[in-house]
Amino acid sequence: MSDETDVSKPKDWAAGVPGIAHAMGPAFKDVGVSRSLKGLLTMNQKDGFDCMSCAWQDPPERKTFEFCENGAKAFVWEATPILVESDFWRQHPVSELADKTDYWLGQQGRLTEPVYKAQGDDHYRPVTWERAFEILGDELNGLDSPNEAAFYTSGRTANETAFLYQLFVRAFGTNNLPDCSNMCHESTGTAMSDTVGVGKATVRYTDFEKADLIIVMGQNPGTNHPRMLTALEDAKKNGASIVAVNPLPEAGLKRYKNPQTVRGLVGRGTDLADQFLQVKLAGDMALLQALSKRVLDAEARRGGVIDREFIERYCHAFDAFTKNLESLDEQRVRDATGVTSAEIDELAERYMSSERVIITWAMGLTQHEFAVPTITEIINLLMLRGNIGRPGAGASPIRGHSNVQGDRTMGIWEKMPDAFLDALHEEFGVELPREHGLDAVGSVRAMRDGAVKVLVALGGNFAKAISDTDVSEAALRKTRLTVQISTKLNRSHAVVGETALILPVLGRSEIDRQRTGEQFVTVEDTVAAIHASKGTLEPVAPNLLSEVSVVTRMARAVLGESSTIDWAHFEHDYDSIRDRIARVVPGCDDFNKKVRAPGGFDLPHGPRDSRTFPTETGKAQFAVNELRVIDVPSGRLLLQSLRSHDQFNTTIYSNNDRYRGVKNGRRVIFVNADDLAELGIDDGATVDVHGEWSDGVDRVARGFRVITYPTAKGCVATYFPEANVLVPLDFTAHGSNTPVSKSIIVRLEPTAEAAA
Repeated sequence: MSDETDVSKPKDWAAGVPGIAHAMGPAFKDVGVSRSLKGLLTMNQKDGFDCMSCAWQDPPERKTFEFCENGAKAFVWEATPILVESDFWRQHPVSELADKTDYWLGQQGRLTEPVYKAQGDDHYRPVTWERAFEILGDELNGLDSPNEAAFYTSGRTANETAFLYQLFVRAFGTNNLPDCSNMCHESTGTAMSDTVGVGKATVRYTDFEKADLIIVMGQNPGTNHPRMLTALEDAKKNGASIVAVNPLPEAGLKRYKNPQTVRGLVGRGTDLADQFLQVKLAGDMALLQALSKRVLDAEARRGGVIDREFIERYCHAFDAFTKNLESLDEQRVRDATGVTSAEIDELAERYMSSERVIITWAMGLTQHEFAVPTITEIINLLMLRGNIGRPGAGASPIRGHSNVQGDRTMGIWEKMPDAFLDALHEEFGVELPREHGLDAVGSVRAMRDGAVKVLVALGGNFAKAISDTDVSEAALRKTRLTVQISTKLNRSHAVVGETALILPVLGRSEIDRQRTGEQFVTVEDTVAAIHASKGTLEPVAPNLLSEVSVVTRMARAVLGESSTIDWAHFEHDYDSIRDRIARVVPGCDDFNKKVRAPGGFDLPHGPRDSRTFPTETGKAQFAVNELRVIDVPSGRLLLQSLRSHDQFNTTIYSNNDRYRGVKNGRRVIFVNADDLAELGIDDGATVDVHGEWSDGVDRVARGFRVITYPTAKGCVATYFPEANVLVPLDFTAHGSNTPVSKSIIVRLEPTAEAAA
């Protein structure tokens, strides 16, 4: 922790003039006025490129400035003219890079040339593209089995690249396709697939402005997807009520000063949340069950509360669901949630008096041990009043990374269904493995145990994103080869196998020129809409390849002349990729034509579009869940990890968190004042955070400054990925195998230096 860390009072509103200053100031300073304006004015426009940050959906009608503060930061981070050139690798050995912070690594600039670290060497050294692919091909073809390799994917990968990547991996002979979904919204996909048959949002963008009530659970839109605040503001203007459910009060859900309106710039802005339920960590399931029970009790008293026609026609297992809630204990609910019965009553009345309800959530719900049943309880509550498959209502998980959802649609999953593999086989005539592969946690276990010897990562920062940092980094260092396909440096370039490759690629904002001319790619947003993305800026360096080029050349180097797939044609003409996608991926028929329409097109979605549910019963499935409550021992607290405001996933834009009042520091922990008093710890003290789990291993994150903060009593928070060291590799959500980063039992102890 830096001694220069400043702490001030948390903000009670988001955006406004500071949002503009923090967006445009760095852009003009670091990228230049001309390049910044050219990029930012085409970001999220129908003829421009999709923001490389969150997956928030674009409105039908775009504003001139259709980006948020964090989108501008992501643009600056990618479009920087600062370059990592050959001298850098001579001056900085890998062992030195391993001691640098994520912030320092990201500030070094754009990668410009392929580099290779040979066995026994402590330096990356420049190589030609031809040599890089030769090294990769030799290593993969030298494995005893294709299953000795794992192929990771980051959510920023475009649809065309993802489709080719999974095709190459499966043609190579494995389904080891871990991706960032495994660590974020896998619980959502599992829960929604089980209940409604489709693991995606059942709403469109326009549903928000039609809603009577929007319940925002486990998310911080002001930091993680700020453009959502505009949709919430529009809903509020149309008469909607908004309820925030979260362990921490978040500035963006209190008040929004829209920087594109006069009221937002010089006035008070818009008060958003009508009610704030400060639920304890992992208390959401109890809250949701209590709400459903109140709905059922009201139906029993007066009738006309639930949508019986919807339930009888479209749903299954309603009787089992109602019977399960008969014995729900109100005191246990209060203990689990930390909120009063009166607060739950108020929200229940809001729900029952609203005809159109949207429940929206993010990783505050998905990264708990019982995240899957918690999310099925969201669907239960929505179905009680028919809030699936009608305008202004539905389930709205908010994906945290642009095109993470599209990658799954295109086949990036370790257990794609047979129907998809059958279509792939019919289209390309290649034999494909059917045995399910490894997800992210499984890949680390396999590397740790020597079963996976090569990791290829298409984007992302796997070393920092995955849980149990010490175990995971040791596993990565046991491999024979690690390959990073990247735009900028991160921790994964310093935590490497015996040998390592870095392959630099174009950013999404840059023009992609191939033999047939300038190309575009496509992405899918969080409401299953697919649209085009075309870079508008000149590349920062001449030797960069597109991600499509890297994947196709990798495939040629590994599969050789025996491959019947024309990889070179795919590289030269992305329309040819989309033609194949159209014949393989459900809902993408006539892909090239539909994606050229302004704004793209919506993928078909049975539950949303026609109230058809592709489940085993052919109906929406009510879930029956045992209420789970975490027993936290005396003197212990429950910790969640979260992002700072100047952060996107593992990318650190600065060491500040403006809305929470933290400047120049990340090793901080937010603690309720009453908990500090009970523990005898002073505000501003320095503590070590010890994670406690059933394996008895003492996992510790050292040197954190205590900040008194209005979080829920018994619950503390600190930043991701610094807290990943506290999350055991084997502590994962039931049903989804997602690391449990939001409910870790911890104890706080004075640091050794402080104690001395």
